[in-house]
Amino acid sequence: MRGNKFCCDFRYLLILAAVAFIYTQMRLFATQSEYADRLAAAIEAENHCTSQTRLLIDQISLQQGRIVALEEQMKRQDQECRQLRALVQDLESKGIKKLIGNVQMPVAAVVVMACNRADYLEKTIKSILKYQISVASKYPLFISQDGSHPDVRKLALSYDQLTYMQHLDFEPVHTERPGELIAYYKIARHYKWALDQLFYKHNFSRVIILEDDMEIAPDFFDFFEAGATLLDRDKSIMAISSWNDNGQMQFVQDPYALYRSDFFPGLGWMLSKSTWDELSPKWPKAYWDDWLRLKENHRGRQFIRPEVCRTYNFGEHGSSLGQFFKQYLEPIKLNDVQVDWKSMDLSYLLEDNYVKHFGDLVKKAKPIHGADAVLKAFNIDGDVRIQYRDQLDFENIARQFGIFEEWKDGVPRAAYKGIVVFRYQTSRRVFLVGHDSLQQLGIEDT
Repeated sequence: MRGNKFCCDFRYLLILAAVAFIYTQMRLFATQSEYADRLAAAIEAENHCTSQTRLLIDQISLQQGRIVALEEQMKRQDQECRQLRALVQDLESKGIKKLIGNVQMPVAAVVVMACNRADYLEKTIKSILKYQISVASKYPLFISQDGSHPDVRKLALSYDQLTYMQHLDFEPVHTERPGELIAYYKIARHYKWALDQLFYKHNFSRVIILEDDMEIAPDFFDFFEAGATLLDRDKSIMAISSWNDNGQMQFVQDPYALYRSDFFPGLGWMLSKSTWDELSPKWPKAYWDDWLRLKENHRGRQFIRPEVCRTYNFGEHGSSLGQFFKQYLEPIKLNDVQVDWKSMDLSYLLEDNYVKHFGDLVKKAKPIHGADAVLKAFNIDGDVRIQYRDQLDFENIARQFGIFEEWKDGVPRAAYKGIVVFRYQTSRRVFLVGHDSLQQLGIEDT
């Protein structure tokens, strides 16, 4: 009995132990399964992170490759730029040595300002070389190109008789007023750069400035050689110009006549290094020619101009958009007479002599009063003078004759002491006289 009870108790204990073991195994299995799931999730997360890291490394490597390629490209471009600069400097050096040599000091460098009009430039170069070759040592020829238009550069480099300069300006243009053409700003920058190069790098004492749409007269170089003497003798002369704003065929006749003017003509002009020393530091951002016409800049100095132009402007298309071309530029008469300037006495143009010289011409002219000034001028033999009251009155009279009506800073185009002189269809001269012009010349009004 006792033995049976013991066996029952033992079996009961075994069952309890088995249940406890099974429970423990089940808990252990559940725990292992949970840890296995977590481990699998961790491994999956690690694999994803590794994949993302590799992708990022690949992207970084790709960007680094691009950066290296860009750096190499920049190095090549920088090397090409250095080679180009060296080539240009070598060409300039060879050109200077070839054109100037040790024969004599040049009268002036001649520079043609160009940009992107290869067809115009070719016509201009041919016109210049027609008369320049025989005096090349006196007038070394330069082409200064603003920008990199390939046809212009190729054309300029094709001529052994000239030196090529290139102005590369990548600085953005900020106009001072809305709607302005940036071309006028770029032109002003180009002029300053080119003149700095010629006066300071090449050390010329004088420079003649032309544009890429001009033809020159047969006596162009002799005219400027005579002008250089005047420029050196008389510091009241700011520049010598080959242009007359009222140089249309119906208003000119005498190829020997020269005048002083308070209005800067431009369009083929020569200035000295001493004048450029003054102008260069304060050169304007735009509209350089009108800037030179301001009294604060020419400071009472005057300009020598011919009656008959020594340059002809054929450029209908350009930065000025053909302004005034048909009315004022196309009818200009280009001188065709070979004037012997070396034999002429031009001392009458010196400041101390000119007031009397010009005053005598005005004094001899017959005064015209009242309406119908054009008709009266046409019916009178000899020179005439017509007095105007103010700018409005001048513009009205100028319009009747067909000459330029424009003023700048209180000065009519081509005027000397307020007097504009031109021929009127014959050899007679017409003097349009300001209200105080006679007084400035010391002439009593009659």
